[in-house]
Amino acid sequence: MSTISVYLSFNGNCREAMTFYQRCLGGELFFQTLGEHPNAEKMPDRMKACILHGTLTRNGLVIMGSDMLGEEGLKKGNAVSLMLHCDSETEMKECYQKLSLGGAQTYPIAQSFWGTLFGDLTDKFGNQWLLHYRKN
Repeated sequence: MSTISVYLSFNGNCREAMTFYQRCLGGELFFQTLGEHPNAEKMPDRMKACILHGTLTRNGLVIMGSDMLGEEGLKKGNAVSLMLHCDSETEMKECYQKLSLGGAQTYPIAQSFWGTLFGDLTDKFGNQWLLHYRKN
């Protein structure tokens, strides 16, 4: 089966956001800046620190991000949520607490009617997270 990777757009704070997600979730973080682009010498110096592409990976988890936006700029909305399937109740609670720092705990972790633990939050960057744990 195919997997879906999340690609997030940021307005100059990709490095900050992805580093925050790494502190919350663990994993390996990689960044490529505009300054590393083959045409970097043609870009304004202020843009060279911008993140062209960032990737956070941990086991099957992949979150990607960039500071590169089109002419329309960043438009926040609720069309994308990050679904985090946790391996334990402890992991779920720890991730929930860390990710909600500076954000909003919109639905506290609780036993759902469909038989799993579930909770959601909006992080300090305006991204929505759904956390899920199915007990065996």
